[in-house]
Amino acid sequence: MKKFTLGNSKEQVLNMIPKQSIKKVLVGEHKIALLRIEDNFHAFQASCPHRGASLLEGTFNQRGEIICPLHHYRFDLNTGDVKAGSCGDLEIYRTELKENGLEIILP
Repeated sequence: MKKFTLGNSKEQVLNMIPKQSIKKVLVGEHKIALLRIEDNFHAFQASCPHRGASLLEGTFNQRGEIICPLHHYRFDLNTGDVKAGSCGDLEIYRTELKENGLEIILP
């Protein structure tokens, strides 16, 4: 496992990533997507496992799912399980908002 910290403080991270938005973040050599819902952060692979569509252009719903913009496949933001569609699961990365920034843990 590799741990990365985004930002230098909790406040900086909250200002950097607006609520209800998906941003691209480079973590080491990995391009990941980061979604903020209130003060909760979800980190996941930036492209759909089906056809590689950018999930940075995706949407999310009240059930805690990210929706691919290409074929509308849905993935659980907590587990990565595919909820609608026929492809592999989405890779999810653990996050924790701390006083010194947002910790993102990659396998």
